[in-house]
Amino acid sequence: MRVSFAGGGTDVAPFPEREGGCVLSGTISQFAYSTLRPRTDGRITVQSLDFGYSIGFGVDDPVEYNGQLDLPKAAIARIRTIPGAHAVTGFDLFLHTAAPPGSGLGSSSAVMVSVIGLVAQHCGLDLTEYEIAELAYRLEREDLGIPGGSQDQYAAAFGGFNFIEFAGDQVVVNPLRVRESTVHELEHNMLLAFTGQTRVSDHIIEDQRSRYETGNATALEGLRAQKELAAQMKIALVRGEVDTIGHLLGEAWREKQKMSERITTPLIDEAMKRALASGALGGKVTGAGGGGHMVFVCEFERRHLVAQELIDLGLTVSEPIFSRDGVTTWRGQN
Repeated sequence: MRVSFAGGGTDVAPFPEREGGCVLSGTISQFAYSTLRPRTDGRITVQSLDFGYSIGFGVDDPVEYNGQLDLPKAAIARIRTIPGAHAVTGFDLFLHTAAPPGSGLGSSSAVMVSVIGLVAQHCGLDLTEYEIAELAYRLEREDLGIPGGSQDQYAAAFGGFNFIEFAGDQVVVNPLRVRESTVHELEHNMLLAFTGQTRVSDHIIEDQRSRYETGNATALEGLRAQKELAAQMKIALVRGEVDTIGHLLGEAWREKQKMSERITTPLIDEAMKRALASGALGGKVTGAGGGGHMVFVCEFERRHLVAQELIDLGLTVSEPIFSRDGVTTWRGQN
């Protein structure tokens, strides 16, 4: 999973094609897990612990997209047709994710990246992180028609702190050399707060896209400010200026709200108000908005006060730990 610090929305078409976008993000120690066990009877099964159900189909059956585990089905369908892929004799796929869809942490894309990395290895394909992320993006946005950007797929594939640039069809991932002391300081001062509401991001993203395409001045201002703030926050991060990151988070949140009226909610507004009043330097929603997770950078001596205010409001609070690991596959012992 990832925390997006700034730039979200500038990776959503058509903005990157017309103006170029950039996002600053860091991955945290919450993961999407996939386990594959081969079988030889020509059947494929997919079981999701999160959704509590499973599906099955033949290796040569056409895939039906019906809203039931469409992400892994799309990955399996595409990978088995890639030139060089070994013939599939069947397998059982088991999925578990540490955060629900709509959490604002990029969980859906993390699932897609995890499945692609695993099934591709099973089929004898050696895909790079760029190839995995690109395939995940194409499957989600084109094959399945899910609205959204492309930051989550690249964050999940590469892992770590990245400044990701988007220009048309070109994506460049710039890994950042962040000092360990800065990472510790961030973890020492940050809070994640789950609102308990999973957002319907497609409506927010469609509204954002519509506003941009119709030349809405406020939405344009918000998107362009996101690019500038992502660049400023990148500098603060590599220089170890954690307090500056906190203040820039608050500015990024104010600009983000200009992109769509649906991004915030009364609960989010109240949580932000209480957090700032009790010691947060700044905060924002980590995903498209409307729910999901919020991230705050606090004065450490008052972080516990911020946490208590959010808990009193009904939010679930955690202290994020950053991870430099991207998509990782390995073969276990039977």
